[in-house]
Amino acid sequence: MKRKLSALMVGILSLSVVLVGCGAQTSDKTSSATPPAKKVKVGLSMNTLNNPFFVAVKEGAEAEAKAAGIELVVTDAQNNPGQQLSDVENLIQQKPDILILDPADSDAIAEGVKKANTAKIPVFTIDRQANGGEVLTHIGFDAIKSGTIAGEALAKALNGKGNVVEIQGIMGTNVAQDRSKGFNLAMAKYPDIKIVAKQTANFDRGQALNVMENILQANPVIDGVYAANDEMAMGALAAMDSSGRTSKIKLIGCDAIDPAIAAIKAGKMAATIAEPPYFLGKEAIKTAEKISKGEKVEKTVILGSTLVTKDNVDTVKTRD
Repeated sequence: MKRKLSALMVGILSLSVVLVGCGAQTSDKTSSATPPAKKVKVGLSMNTLNNPFFVAVKEGAEAEAKAAGIELVVTDAQNNPGQQLSDVENLIQQKPDILILDPADSDAIAEGVKKANTAKIPVFTIDRQANGGEVLTHIGFDAIKSGTIAGEALAKALNGKGNVVEIQGIMGTNVAQDRSKGFNLAMAKYPDIKIVAKQTANFDRGQALNVMENILQANPVIDGVYAANDEMAMGALAAMDSSGRTSKIKLIGCDAIDPAIAAIKAGKMAATIAEPPYFLGKEAIKTAEKISKGEKVEKTVILGSTLVTKDNVDTVKTRD
């Protein structure tokens, strides 16, 4: 009987040792498990969110960031270069992995780029370029090409003759400068087209409304209008509607925002240039993700521009 009890005790002790050993191995495995990967954090400094184009840029960026599992922090400078510099400084303090800038002013943002350089945060620009500092890449559209396409389209719509108005954007940005340059290069080919007025409305619908009202009062004959973005085209269209002269004027804008697409379908606008902002936002986040992985990116990425008229307005894709 004693021998049986002794054998039983030995068996119990052996089993306990085995269980303790297994427990220790399990604990070791748990403690040595690989920690979850750090979530990539991206700062996006927008020049304004009081414009459908830039709202769509933000929406595209947010959609792509969500799909990629990226933390996205967005700021709104409200078209104020000083506010944007403050936004950039605040974003830098949050230590993002990458900083994306959509400049309110190409010259003023240079200081913000340099601050990111000093903080050793990779930085790049979208839509508008920075005239200073070191950026890894710039993603945008060929603004000279867009202006040229618009000019050629307007000349065609006018059969090469008539009085034309140019409403310019924020001339402190390369986009406004280049769209105007491209448009005027196209106009120079048509000696029978006269630019009777040229004025800035700073890419703003309300300002464009006021500018166009004054131009309409001063010019009894206007055959065509080129507005450097669709927000200004919408302001110009409102003024044209109020004066009863919409049917007599060919209006062309740029960006292909929803109100412009609707105006083309309604026959109130001749054309716009599709530079889909939603896809610009998505491309910005895709590029940020590449940079976070140490992949090389092109110094400049130019997205496509497409003329949108009544003939193709139903087929042009501006969102997913």
